[in-house]
Amino acid sequence: QVRLVESGGGLVQAGGSLRLSCAASGTTSSIGAMGWYRQAPGKQRELVARITSGGYLQYGDSVKGRFTISRDGAWNMAYLQMNSLKPEDTGVYYCNAESYSDYEWSGPDYWGQGTQVTVSS
Repeated sequence: QVRLVESGGGLVQAGGSLRLSCAASGTTSSIGAMGWYRQAPGKQRELVARITSGGYLQYGDSVKGRFTISRDGAWNMAYLQMNSLKPEDTGVYYCNAESYSDYEWSGPDYWGQGTQVTVSS
């Protein structure tokens, strides 16, 4: 079992920055990738950024060049640096951890409770 706790959300003006943190505890040795997803009201949850144990980075098209995902080496923490924020970045941001076995996804996935990010125009 892995427990994820997000922090760092809040209200910011357009053009500003926020840094989200995700603290992982439990069987973090099973984690092979971590990511950030977001969900705006009335919309489906979408990928924001993802990082794998091999260092592969994946970003949603709308955040490329503005957001940066990083982690510590032991999968205890993951971060999302968000710059040049736009009102359309508003939503609940969820931390995700993927369980791997033998370098392949094995499940289950774990989710945090989410943190609200609101960008005012």
